[in-house]
Amino acid sequence: MTHFAKPKLPSAKASTAKHTKKKVNTEGLWTKCPISGEIIFNKDLEANFMVVPKSGYHFPIGCRERIASMTDEGSFEEFDANVKSADPLKFVDSAAYPDRIKKYEKASGLPEAVICGSARIGGIALSLAVMDFRFCGGAMGAAVGEKITRAIERAVKKKTPCIIVSASAGARMQEGIYSLMQMAKTSAALGRLAAAKLPFISILTDPTTGGVSASFATLGDVILAEPGAMIGFAGPRVIKETTKQTLPAGFQTAEFLLKHGLVDQIVSRLEMKDRLTSLLQALHEHKYRAHKVATAVPFPATAVATAG
Repeated sequence: MTHFAKPKLPSAKASTAKHTKKKVNTEGLWTKCPISGEIIFNKDLEANFMVVPKSGYHFPIGCRERIASMTDEGSFEEFDANVKSADPLKFVDSAAYPDRIKKYEKASGLPEAVICGSARIGGIALSLAVMDFRFCGGAMGAAVGEKITRAIERAVKKKTPCIIVSASAGARMQEGIYSLMQMAKTSAALGRLAAAKLPFISILTDPTTGGVSASFATLGDVILAEPGAMIGFAGPRVIKETTKQTLPAGFQTAEFLLKHGLVDQIVSRLEMKDRLTSLLQALHEHKYRAHKVATAVPFPATAVATAG
């Protein structure tokens, strides 16, 4: 009889499926600090300019994000965005050089390995160039050298300080001698900046190596470095094989170079804007005082004789 039929109960399988918690994909939401093992929510890390709050470890940061962290809000104006790499040697290894350039552009969202322009820090106008390791390892080719040279020349023309932030594996092998020529080109431009008695502040980040470290990066009137940054010319393995000597521990770190006088200060990314503001204000005040002394009207000779 249907009136006394047992009610149909859900199967165990169906019941389990109903109450099973839905799995949430957390991949890409968290990052582990390589020093402390701390797990940081990516949005918090980005808000802290990619610096781990507790350990102070500095993860890489994009050049546009770095510019935002350093400069007065809304003050940056980009120049020379149309200067891009050519292929003078028609270089091909496992891929054609132009194809590699397109790949770098797509991966980084940048037209080249450096972004240049004018900005203000602490209200003081300056010329700025910031390299980005995501584009071809920050390697310096003819386009990078040209953009940095123009940034220096812009500082000379406008009579402002120049700041360059380096992040590079060195010269770009696909451009051969054209790349190596940029070492002399940028250094000569800095010579003209020095002749105009305008300051150059160089900021070294991880890594700053090869032809970049052997040219403009280490020619600063003031050289700052981020904590833990690798700074050097050749890699440790190459140096060890060449010199046949055991190398000191951490000899290519910012801390080692500070100890041996090759870096002036190590500055956290979180403190960089304030430190640059202090330096620029001090340099600006020094320039102002020097200008007053140079333009002061001297006492007439007769007045000096009378006073004597």
